[in-house]
Amino acid sequence: MILLHHLDSFTSADTFNSTQVFVLLCLTVGGYWIFGSGTKLVVTASDEQVVKPVVSVYPAASRAHLEGRSSLLCVASAMFPPLVRFSWKRRKEDQEQWLPAEGEQLELRESGRTAAILLVDGNVTSTYKYRCSVQHEGGTVEAPTEQEVQPLPDPAPPKVSSGPSQYQVKLLCVLYTVLIVKSLVYCCGLSLLRIL
Repeated sequence: MILLHHLDSFTSADTFNSTQVFVLLCLTVGGYWIFGSGTKLVVTASDEQVVKPVVSVYPAASRAHLEGRSSLLCVASAMFPPLVRFSWKRRKEDQEQWLPAEGEQLELRESGRTAAILLVDGNVTSTYKYRCSVQHEGGTVEAPTEQEVQPLPDPAPPKVSSGPSQYQVKLLCVLYTVLIVKSLVYCCGLSLLRIL
């Protein structure tokens, strides 16, 4: 994302803050600039300043809802321009080196903030710490805190059902016997009422 103050001087090879401007298609038709699909261009007044985002990271949801996966939430807010790119790093609890994190990432954008949710596979055998960083026009900003993801506990073995107990069978027999006796008494009562 490049912030341009003067559109008149823009060319597809301009470089700002070590970031190359890339435009798939840019045409001038009747004095108007037309950009290809997917191009994001923010043109502002020359007095507007780039504001770095405020970055926070949180655990996003309990594991019970995610079928054995953990999730982490990274929020970037209070920035200008509003376009950012999220990246995640992780390290084992006993190591120093941060490596790129693997997992599915979902992004949510709304006015004033952008959030990314990282879904992490819960089938890990070690505890990992995760860190979120945000790449922005004003530079890269890392979250001041880390989130820890622990391995899932071993699932309990399934309970094997051995069928109904003897107590349950006896109780069921008594219940059926009472119901049969009740039906016989009811039928006999109706027969006596007809005779009288």
